[in-house]
Amino acid sequence: MQSLNFNAYDFRFKNTDGKVSIFCETRRKFVVCTPEEWVRQHVVQFLLHDRKYPKSLVNVEKLLKINGLTKRYDAVVFNSDGSIFLLVECKAPEIKIDQTTFDQIARYNLSMRSQYLMVTNGRNHYFCSMDYENERYVFLPEIPSR
Repeated sequence: MQSLNFNAYDFRFKNTDGKVSIFCETRRKFVVCTPEEWVRQHVVQFLLHDRKYPKSLVNVEKLLKINGLTKRYDAVVFNSDGSIFLLVECKAPEIKIDQTTFDQIARYNLSMRSQYLMVTNGRNHYFCSMDYENERYVFLPEIPSR
């Protein structure tokens, strides 16, 4: 697997019919380890172990409706009141993070209203705080820990 710009984490793998799967701690099941999934699983470990978010508040790959279209977010961290603290968009390492990526997470966030955004391809990480009053996001050096 490709090395990423995260701390080293212990992952569980299995090989089924020539496909490598990785265990997702939040979904409690093995999922095919695509390049994007490799990044997503690093993000999950980053959120749980480095940022100390409770596993019960971290959600991975769920559907959401935006203007009648069904989309899927990569990861979300909820506040204890059910509001969204952090929305995460993951890309495969070879995908360049550009304005299109930020437009995508901004569209998702129109309905989700997260306090913070994270965009990553595993190599480059971008963190933002939402300023809803001025309709913009403010880049941060990192997201807060719990």
